[in-house]
Amino acid sequence: MKLKLSLTVLLISFSLFTVAQETNAPKFGKGLLNLVGQDSTWTMNVAARMQFLTTANFQEGESGESNFLVRRARLKFGGYAFSPKLKYKLELGLSNRDISGASQFTSNAPRYILDAVIKYNFAKNLELWFGQTKLPGNRERVISSGNMQQVDRSLLNSRFNIDRDLGIQLRHHFNLTDNFVVKEIFSIAQGEGRNITSGNIGGHQYTGRIEFLPMGNFTSGGDYSGSDLKREQTPKLALGVSYDHNNNAVKNRSNQGSYMTNDVGFYQTNINTLFIDAMFKYNGFSFMAEYADRDADDPYAKNSDGSLTGAEVQVGRGLNLQTGYLLNNDWEVSGRYTNIELDKIVTGKDAENQYTLGVSKYIVGHKLKIQSDISVLDVANSNNQIMYRLQFDIHF
Repeated sequence: MKLKLSLTVLLISFSLFTVAQETNAPKFGKGLLNLVGQDSTWTMNVAARMQFLTTANFQEGESGESNFLVRRARLKFGGYAFSPKLKYKLELGLSNRDISGASQFTSNAPRYILDAVIKYNFAKNLELWFGQTKLPGNRERVISSGNMQQVDRSLLNSRFNIDRDLGIQLRHHFNLTDNFVVKEIFSIAQGEGRNITSGNIGGHQYTGRIEFLPMGNFTSGGDYSGSDLKREQTPKLALGVSYDHNNNAVKNRSNQGSYMTNDVGFYQTNINTLFIDAMFKYNGFSFMAEYADRDADDPYAKNSDGSLTGAEVQVGRGLNLQTGYLLNNDWEVSGRYTNIELDKIVTGKDAENQYTLGVSKYIVGHKLKIQSDISVLDVANSNNQIMYRLQFDIHF
């Protein structure tokens, strides 16, 4: 299985390299090649990207540790089929971190597929998405991992995000005034995360999101990209609110985390997650804020006789504040503060505060960059932890 996949990837890579010699190869960062059907009824852009990460961790009173890894390695395909109103996206993950999480619920197969979604613009300002893709949760998660301001996303994202799932989404936008833009998204998903093959176990997951852009759209979709690389000429602000209801959820972080098993199969409870976020950019300065709150009807997983299984829903709240300034030479200094307060009575976990200082050099925007950051993690009743990271990004 792995040998066949490796050979397939090598064959695809060789084919793409050969085709990319042709004059229709896009500019750097715009994909490996563009394909157009002979009758122009379909298009495909093929792209690839890699992230190489070095991490060193130290804890007071203990020896440190370090590691080197390919953090992300991905192939992306996108375009339209039959009509420009019918678009598609396919993204495959190839690194160990990308494909990890195999279980009986994924047919014990690696989770290669990140996105496999079709987007149908069936009416003015209305799009219907169906397939597997990111749910409309916190802004930081929806921002591509290739467009981040710092080496990786915050602790708030790792504790609360609702990531990807299988289902449908309805998206709409309109203008209140010439500059005031409103965007709405409603999603119905399976509720157990990506690449699940065993069928829905609990209930379904319902997510709604509304966004307000009172100063108009950001340049080149900058409200979903880290840093102000476009150096907005006028102030731009985006405010967003998402509410997620996972009915009869069977995982301890809504559609993420671990399954809550019991003596009759699975413990089920309703889990609700609220996200409030903002993005502001102006002339190289950027600021992003996020708040998350998760609760559950009954966070304690139980057996049929009412006894506790030992699993709990990870209820609590988090706050993330992040800012940066892009210098004229395309160096950027950024800072981040993250506070996580899971319910200690339920989870037994102490509050966490993380402080991060980052430095980035954008050679070709987010398509070719070097990023580094250092973080101090302060956990109540525990020694402080220091983490240093260095990452190189390249996107074709």
